[in-house]
Amino acid sequence: MSAFADRRDLVLNEVGTALREIDPGQIDRLVDQFRSTDTWFCGGQGRSGLVARMTAMRLMHLGRAVHVIGDTTTPAIRGGDGALILSASGRTTTSIAHARAIKERQAVLAVVTCSASSELAALGDIVVTVPAATSRQFGGSLFEQTALIMLDTVALALESDDASARVAMQRRHANLE
Repeated sequence: MSAFADRRDLVLNEVGTALREIDPGQIDRLVDQFRSTDTWFCGGQGRSGLVARMTAMRLMHLGRAVHVIGDTTTPAIRGGDGALILSASGRTTTSIAHARAIKERQAVLAVVTCSASSELAALGDIVVTVPAATSRQFGGSLFEQTALIMLDTVALALESDDASARVAMQRRHANLE
């Protein structure tokens, strides 16, 4: 086998294992919250923030009003809105500060993290624990990969609720590319 094939199999095996070990009940609670909340704010730092941005894009395709925390056009969050924050460690200072502000404004906080015992997780109304703390990949790669696929799968579940969703999603797709 080639070096690429070996590493490809490593990544696929690690991500597959992590996805299968996520508690389905946690995912169900997240899906239910996405269904019942129209306005969302997504955030995270570093590569986790990029996953948050990709999730925000997919939520927009699904017709939600969605904003990326920290962008210049992001409006005020209000009670009843939803916020999704990703942090592998659950100890990222900026993400914790955002989570506190979200809770102060009585919005619903969903957290995706590796650490269910972290300060960030303690602030969450919904916590999805991604079992990706141990990996042969560098840094938080396994967390970020697993979170992206998990959140894309959540979006697929939301899309499946409505047969006309795909057509509506295509209409919302960027046309200034």
